[in-house]
Amino acid sequence: MMEKDRFSQWLGLVVDESGPGYCRLHYTVTDQMVNGFNVAHGGVLFSAADSAFAFACNSHGAGITLALDVSISFTRPANAGDVLTVEAREIHLGNRTGLYEIRTTNAAGELVALFKGTAYRTSAAVK
Repeated sequence: MMEKDRFSQWLGLVVDESGPGYCRLHYTVTDQMVNGFNVAHGGVLFSAADSAFAFACNSHGAGITLALDVSISFTRPANAGDVLTVEAREIHLGNRTGLYEIRTTNAAGELVALFKGTAYRTSAAVK
């Protein structure tokens, strides 16, 4: 999936590990990713978490799975040069829906953002 995901590649995301219902990736916050307050833009943090979410919920290979509902809480700032780790874990998997928790942490292991997502598995085949 990452091979075809141009947006995640553009963000500089590197998948470290993935498996059924799980994905861990990392990336470096660049100067282009900071906002007017010189901290990582919330949209960048959201996008990286959303990518980890997508990789985790599509890891079962049972039809294209899409976000149904997501939310994010930002707990501390990240700065240019920071390496952030994003870890997505499946909390529940039903027949069509799944619940996922995605944690973004800095190099010190401190929580930067907490993303929660509900996924819906369609009947469309992965191409």
